Amino acid sequence: MSVVTLKRWNISMGAGQPLAVIAGLNVLENVDLALEVGRQLKAITAELGLPYVFKASFDKANRSSITSYRGPGLKDGLAMLAEIKAKLDVPIATDIHEVDQAEPVAAVADLVQIPAFLCRQTDLIVAASRATAAAGGWLHVKKAQFIAPWDCKNIVHKAREAAPDLQIVLCERGASFGYNNLVVDMLGIAQMQSLGVPVTIDATHAVQLPGADPRTAGGSTGGRREGVPIIAKAAVAAGADGVFLEFHPEPDKALCDGPSCLPLSDAAGLLRTLKALHGVVRG
Repeated sequence: MSVVTLKRWNISMGAGQPLAVIAGLNVLENVDLALEVGRQLKAITAELGLPYVFKASFDKANRSSITSYRGPGLKDGLAMLAEIKAKLDVPIATDIHEVDQAEPVAAVADLVQIPAFLCRQTDLIVAASRATAAAGGWLHVKKAQFIAPWDCKNIVHKAREAAPDLQIVLCERGASFGYNNLVVDMLGIAQMQSLGVPVTIDATHAVQLPGADPRTAGGSTGGRREGVPIIAKAAVAAGADGVFLEFHPEPDKALCDGPSCLPLSDAAGLLRTLKALHGVVRG
Protein backbone atom coordinates (compact mmCIF):
# COMPACT_ATOMS: atom_id res chain seq x y z
CA MET A 1 0.00 0.00 0.00
CA SER A 2 1.38 3.41 -0.96
CA VAL A 3 -0.38 5.09 1.99
CA VAL A 4 -0.34 3.90 5.61
CA THR A 5 -2.60 5.23 8.36
CA LEU A 6 -2.59 5.21 12.13
CA LYS A 7 -6.35 5.34 12.67
CA ARG A 8 -6.15 6.11 16.38
CA TRP A 9 -4.11 9.23 15.66
CA ASN A 10 -5.70 10.16 12.34
CA ILE A 11 -2.34 10.51 10.60
CA SER A 12 -1.15 9.06 7.31
CA MET A 13 2.08 8.75 5.34
CA GLY A 14 2.62 8.18 1.64
CA ALA A 15 1.36 9.36 -1.72
CA GLY A 16 -0.60 12.59 -1.48
CA GLN A 17 -0.01 12.95 2.29
CA PRO A 18 1.92 15.60 4.26
CA LEU A 19 5.55 14.94 5.08
CA ALA A 20 5.63 12.65 8.13
CA VAL A 21 8.09 13.40 10.91
CA ILE A 22 9.53 10.61 13.08
CA ALA A 23 11.79 12.41 15.52
CA GLY A 24 13.04 12.49 19.05
CA LEU A 25 16.01 11.09 20.94
CA ASN A 26 18.45 8.42 19.89
CA VAL A 27 18.06 6.57 23.18
CA LEU A 28 16.03 7.12 26.33
CA GLU A 29 18.14 8.84 28.96
CA ASN A 30 15.39 9.96 31.34
CA VAL A 31 11.71 10.85 31.13
CA ASP A 32 12.19 14.57 31.71
CA LEU A 33 14.58 14.91 28.77
CA ALA A 34 12.28 12.88 26.52
CA LEU A 35 9.31 15.06 27.47
CA GLU A 36 11.30 18.22 26.81
CA VAL A 37 12.32 17.06 23.34
CA GLY A 38 8.95 15.55 22.47
CA ARG A 39 7.00 18.57 23.66
CA GLN A 40 9.01 20.96 21.49
CA LEU A 41 8.85 18.72 18.43
CA LYS A 42 5.11 18.24 18.84
CA ALA A 43 4.60 22.00 19.01
CA ILE A 44 6.73 22.62 15.91
CA THR A 45 5.08 19.92 13.81
CA ALA A 46 1.60 21.01 14.95
CA GLU A 47 2.32 24.57 13.85
CA LEU A 48 3.55 23.27 10.47
CA GLY A 49 0.66 20.83 10.06
CA LEU A 50 2.95 17.80 9.82
CA PRO A 51 2.13 14.33 11.22
CA TYR A 52 4.41 13.60 14.17
CA VAL A 53 5.65 10.39 15.82
CA PHE A 54 7.96 10.61 18.86
CA LYS A 55 10.97 8.30 18.65
CA ALA A 56 13.36 6.98 21.30
CA SER A 57 15.09 3.63 21.77
CA PHE A 58 14.84 1.65 24.99
CA ASP A 59 17.95 -0.33 24.08
CA LYS A 60 20.79 0.23 21.62
CA ALA A 61 21.94 -3.33 21.22
CA ASN A 62 24.56 -2.66 18.54
CA ARG A 63 26.88 -0.26 20.34
CA SER A 64 30.54 -0.37 19.29
CA SER A 65 31.76 -0.95 22.84
CA ILE A 66 30.35 -3.20 25.56
CA THR A 67 30.82 -0.33 28.00
CA SER A 68 28.72 2.16 25.98
CA TYR A 69 25.36 3.32 27.32
CA ARG A 70 22.54 1.22 25.88
CA GLY A 71 19.40 2.56 27.53
CA PRO A 72 17.01 1.54 30.31
CA GLY A 73 16.10 -1.83 28.80
CA LEU A 74 12.80 -3.37 27.75
CA LYS A 75 10.75 -3.26 30.96
CA ASP A 76 11.74 0.17 32.23
CA GLY A 77 12.01 1.58 28.71
CA LEU A 78 8.48 0.58 27.72
CA ALA A 79 7.16 2.05 30.97
CA MET A 80 8.93 5.32 30.13
CA LEU A 81 7.58 5.30 26.55
CA ALA A 82 4.04 4.64 27.81
CA GLU A 83 4.34 7.60 30.18
CA ILE A 84 5.66 9.84 27.39
CA LYS A 85 2.86 8.70 25.08
CA ALA A 86 0.21 9.49 27.68
CA LYS A 87 1.62 12.86 28.73
CA LEU A 88 2.36 14.17 25.23
CA ASP A 89 -0.58 12.46 23.51
CA VAL A 90 1.53 11.44 20.52
CA PRO A 91 2.23 8.13 18.76
CA ILE A 92 5.46 6.41 19.70
CA ALA A 93 8.26 4.79 17.67
CA THR A 94 10.93 2.49 19.04
CA ASP A 95 13.06 -0.37 17.74
CA ILE A 96 13.31 -4.03 18.62
CA HIS A 97 16.18 -6.49 18.38
CA GLU A 98 14.73 -9.81 19.48
CA VAL A 99 11.69 -11.91 18.57
CA ASP A 100 10.37 -11.93 22.14
CA GLN A 101 10.24 -8.13 22.17
CA ALA A 102 7.73 -7.88 19.31
CA GLU A 103 4.45 -8.25 21.19
CA PRO A 104 5.23 -6.13 24.26
CA VAL A 105 6.70 -3.37 22.10
CA ALA A 106 3.76 -3.38 19.65
CA ALA A 107 1.42 -2.99 22.62
CA VAL A 108 3.02 0.38 23.41
CA ALA A 109 4.63 1.62 20.19
CA ASP A 110 2.54 2.70 17.20
CA LEU A 111 5.59 2.35 14.96
CA VAL A 112 7.76 -0.72 15.51
CA GLN A 113 11.18 -0.32 13.97
CA ILE A 114 13.60 -2.95 12.65
CA PRO A 115 17.24 -1.80 12.82
CA ALA A 116 19.19 -1.89 9.57
CA PHE A 117 21.55 -4.64 10.71
CA LEU A 118 18.56 -6.90 11.41
CA CYS A 119 16.36 -6.34 8.37
CA ARG A 120 17.18 -9.78 6.90
CA GLN A 121 16.42 -11.69 10.11
CA THR A 122 13.38 -13.68 9.01
CA ASP A 123 12.12 -14.66 12.47
CA LEU A 124 12.33 -11.06 13.66
CA ILE A 125 10.51 -9.72 10.59
CA VAL A 126 7.78 -12.34 10.95
CA ALA A 127 7.25 -11.74 14.67
CA ALA A 128 7.30 -7.97 14.32
CA SER A 129 4.95 -8.04 11.33
CA ARG A 130 2.35 -10.16 13.11
CA ALA A 131 2.49 -8.18 16.35
CA THR A 132 2.42 -4.80 14.61
CA ALA A 133 -0.44 -5.75 12.29
CA ALA A 134 -2.48 -7.08 15.21
CA ALA A 135 -1.98 -3.79 17.06
CA GLY A 136 -2.82 -1.67 14.00
CA GLY A 137 0.59 0.00 13.85
CA TRP A 138 3.29 0.61 11.27
CA LEU A 139 6.36 -1.56 10.78
CA HIS A 140 9.31 0.70 9.93
CA VAL A 141 12.16 -1.31 8.40
CA LYS A 142 15.52 0.30 7.84
CA LYS A 143 17.35 -0.87 4.73
CA ALA A 144 20.67 -2.44 5.67
CA GLN A 145 23.88 -0.72 4.69
CA PHE A 146 24.85 -3.81 2.71
CA ILE A 147 21.79 -4.43 0.52
CA ALA A 148 20.50 -2.75 -2.62
CA PRO A 149 17.19 -0.84 -2.65
CA TRP A 150 15.58 -3.33 -5.03
CA ASP A 151 16.46 -6.20 -2.70
CA CYS A 152 14.04 -4.74 -0.18
CA LYS A 153 11.33 -6.59 -2.09
CA ASN A 154 12.32 -9.66 -0.07
CA ILE A 155 11.72 -7.78 3.18
CA VAL A 156 8.30 -6.62 2.02
CA HIS A 157 7.36 -10.11 0.80
CA LYS A 158 8.38 -11.73 4.10
CA ALA A 159 6.44 -9.19 6.12
CA ARG A 160 3.27 -9.46 4.07
CA GLU A 161 3.38 -13.24 3.93
CA ALA A 162 3.47 -13.18 7.73
CA ALA A 163 0.75 -10.51 8.03
CA PRO A 164 -1.12 -9.67 4.79
CA ASP A 165 -2.77 -6.57 6.28
CA LEU A 166 0.49 -5.16 7.63
CA GLN A 167 1.25 -1.48 7.05
CA ILE A 168 4.96 -1.38 6.23
CA VAL A 169 7.30 1.57 5.65
CA LEU A 170 10.87 1.27 4.35
CA CYS A 171 13.67 3.55 5.45
CA GLU A 172 16.80 4.66 3.58
CA ARG A 173 19.82 5.27 5.81
CA GLY A 174 22.84 4.99 3.56
CA ALA A 175 25.05 2.26 2.18
CA SER A 176 28.54 1.25 3.23
CA PHE A 177 31.15 3.01 1.13
CA GLY A 178 34.58 1.69 1.95
CA TYR A 179 35.58 1.80 5.60
CA ASN A 180 33.94 4.07 8.21
CA ASN A 181 31.69 5.85 5.75
CA LEU A 182 28.18 5.79 4.32
CA VAL A 183 26.64 7.35 1.24
CA VAL A 184 22.98 7.77 0.27
CA ASP A 185 21.82 6.91 -3.24
CA MET A 186 18.77 9.14 -3.70
CA LEU A 187 17.60 7.01 -6.64
CA GLY A 188 16.93 4.26 -4.10
CA ILE A 189 13.99 6.17 -2.61
CA ALA A 190 11.88 5.85 -5.76
CA GLN A 191 13.06 2.28 -6.25
CA MET A 192 11.79 1.30 -2.81
CA GLN A 193 8.55 3.23 -3.31
CA SER A 194 7.97 1.14 -6.44
CA LEU A 195 7.43 -1.80 -4.07
CA GLY A 196 4.16 -0.14 -3.05
CA VAL A 197 5.28 1.26 0.30
CA PRO A 198 6.08 4.71 1.71
CA VAL A 199 9.77 5.48 2.20
CA THR A 200 11.46 7.61 4.84
CA ILE A 201 14.98 8.98 5.13
CA ASP A 202 16.99 8.46 8.31
CA ALA A 203 19.18 11.50 7.83
CA THR A 204 20.71 11.13 11.29
CA HIS A 205 22.23 7.70 10.85
CA ALA A 206 23.10 8.35 7.21
CA VAL A 207 25.87 10.69 8.37
CA GLN A 208 27.41 8.20 10.78
CA LEU A 209 31.07 7.26 10.58
CA PRO A 210 30.80 3.72 12.00
CA GLY A 211 33.52 2.93 14.51
CA ALA A 212 35.27 6.21 13.83
CA ASP A 213 34.66 8.52 16.77
CA PRO A 214 37.99 10.26 17.50
CA ARG A 215 36.84 10.98 21.05
CA THR A 216 36.98 7.28 21.89
CA ALA A 217 39.67 6.08 19.45
CA GLY A 218 37.08 4.09 17.49
CA GLY A 219 35.27 2.80 20.57
CA SER A 220 32.06 4.44 19.36
CA THR A 221 30.50 5.70 16.15
CA GLY A 222 31.44 9.11 14.84
CA GLY A 223 29.35 11.34 12.64
CA ARG A 224 29.08 14.48 10.55
CA ARG A 225 26.26 16.42 12.18
CA GLU A 226 26.48 19.21 9.66
CA GLY A 227 25.45 16.74 6.95
CA VAL A 228 22.05 15.86 8.45
CA PRO A 229 20.16 18.82 6.90
CA ILE A 230 21.84 18.19 3.54
CA ILE A 231 20.77 14.54 3.46
CA ALA A 232 17.27 15.34 4.71
CA LYS A 233 16.69 18.08 2.14
CA ALA A 234 18.09 16.00 -0.72
CA ALA A 235 15.89 13.02 0.19
CA VAL A 236 12.72 15.10 0.46
CA ALA A 237 13.58 16.65 -2.90
CA ALA A 238 13.95 13.09 -4.23
CA GLY A 239 10.42 12.27 -3.07
CA ALA A 240 10.77 10.78 0.43
CA ASP A 241 7.43 10.43 2.26
CA GLY A 242 8.83 11.04 5.73
CA VAL A 243 11.93 12.05 7.67
CA PHE A 244 13.57 10.36 10.64
CA LEU A 245 15.61 12.75 12.75
CA GLU A 246 17.23 12.72 16.17
CA PHE A 247 17.71 15.78 18.35
CA HIS A 248 19.19 16.64 21.73
CA PRO A 249 19.31 19.94 23.66
CA GLU A 250 23.08 19.43 23.99
CA PRO A 251 24.21 16.92 21.33
CA ASP A 252 27.78 16.69 22.60
CA LYS A 253 26.42 15.45 25.92
CA ALA A 254 24.09 12.84 24.37
CA LEU A 255 24.74 9.34 25.70
CA CYS A 256 24.58 7.76 22.23
CA ASP A 257 25.42 8.98 18.70
CA GLY A 258 25.94 12.58 19.73
CA PRO A 259 28.13 13.38 16.69
CA SER A 260 25.19 12.56 14.37
CA CYS A 261 22.28 14.25 16.12
CA LEU A 262 21.18 17.85 15.76
CA PRO A 263 20.65 20.51 18.41
CA LEU A 264 16.99 20.74 19.35
CA SER A 265 17.18 24.46 18.55
CA ASP A 266 17.66 23.57 14.85
CA ALA A 267 14.42 21.60 14.59
CA ALA A 268 11.99 24.39 13.69
CA GLY A 269 14.08 25.85 10.87
CA LEU A 270 14.91 22.48 9.32
CA LEU A 271 11.36 21.14 9.45
CA ARG A 272 10.00 24.36 7.97
CA THR A 273 12.41 24.00 5.05
CA LEU A 274 11.60 20.31 4.59
CA LYS A 275 7.87 21.05 4.50
CA ALA A 276 8.43 23.68 1.81
CA LEU A 277 10.55 21.31 -0.27
CA HIS A 278 7.96 18.56 0.05
CA GLY A 279 5.28 20.94 -1.13
CA VAL A 280 7.29 21.86 -4.22
CA VAL A 281 8.01 18.22 -5.08
CA ARG A 282 4.40 17.11 -4.62
CA GLY A 283 3.11 20.12 -6.53
